[in-house]
Amino acid sequence: MTFGDLHPYARATDRVSIERLFEADSEVLSMWIAEPYVPLAAPVIEAIESRAGLGWYGYEIRPRETKEAFRSWMSRRHGWHLGDTHLLVSPSVGTSIGAAMELVTEPGETVILQPPVFTDFKPLVTRPHRKVGRNSLVLGNGGYTMDLNALESIAGRQDTTAMILCNPHNPVGRVWTHEELLAVADICSRHNVFVISDEIHADIMLEGSVFTPFAVAAKTSDVRWVALHGPIKTFGLAGVADTLLVTDDSEFAEMFNQMSSRLHLVRNNVFAMAATAAAYEQGEEWLQRLLTDVSRNVETLANGLPDPLRLVRPEGTYLAWIDFRELGVDVPDLARWLAHEARIALSPGHWFGREGAGFARMSIAVPQDVIQEATARLTTAIG
Repeated sequence: MTFGDLHPYARATDRVSIERLFEADSEVLSMWIAEPYVPLAAPVIEAIESRAGLGWYGYEIRPRETKEAFRSWMSRRHGWHLGDTHLLVSPSVGTSIGAAMELVTEPGETVILQPPVFTDFKPLVTRPHRKVGRNSLVLGNGGYTMDLNALESIAGRQDTTAMILCNPHNPVGRVWTHEELLAVADICSRHNVFVISDEIHADIMLEGSVFTPFAVAAKTSDVRWVALHGPIKTFGLAGVADTLLVTDDSEFAEMFNQMSSRLHLVRNNVFAMAATAAAYEQGEEWLQRLLTDVSRNVETLANGLPDPLRLVRPEGTYLAWIDFRELGVDVPDLARWLAHEARIALSPGHWFGREGAGFARMSIAVPQDVIQEATARLTTAIG
């Protein structure tokens, strides 16, 4: 069973972005946003429609069942029993990271990033006057790895106080192993570096991959950490649902709750609560179908890409990281070449840091014929 056609609303709403970012028209195939471009889970849609039908949208206390649905989901899907960890709520991943920056670092201190990495991380660090400690990922024949020796060196600097870990990694698709995460936990523990683990893509595990929460690796050390979760990527709810923060750090939880109260970060959204509960309680069948289709799309893309393009095979996420370097197109011109010659809108790799220059990110949570059309357009453009 497949999802059928590309969601028509995705086509319509992306038109403005295509015109502004890529200076192209609506005939360009849009595959640049990190979200599903397919019809979403019916139980989630029905839950939102049902809540809307009540005709009452005032203040509402978050029911305990919403958080319990998440706890049950993590136990069922990933074998992660949250136990007595603190479960906090914020409007978005960016809000969560921004709040953590304020709580665990000071202006002038260094926060470790591992580029190429999600575009919003750098400004979340630099705008509040923190510095970026670049621990660039290393690309080898087997894909990307962390440079643990360099991580040790950066973490050991006196002014380094935090690290943003992306697991699974956006955009390169790595799912860090238990051993790799143990090494990160050990390094950050010894150097008193607080780990902010963005695990928002945790549910998107492709065939053969297993998600390891940073919390599990952290059990062997006294590293301080907070992990970011929620249904926004899994179920295409970025415009609706909240982000959930998980931590075993009571001090951090108390500080976050104080900040949340002071800034009114938690003003419950009635649709978010309805969508989140429905997703975690009834969305599993839809997710399994999505994962099957994304895994199939990886193979279709790998087999259909024309020379000299190469796919860095993702282990998780529904994002494909494609190597365009051998085309010889100048880095600033790649996005324009893709939009105007290949007629495809992709996120150019340099958006994710200079380490991504010459690459581009493609969303592959789409019907299979969209992948086939994309590879056909690339083949024609290359000639």
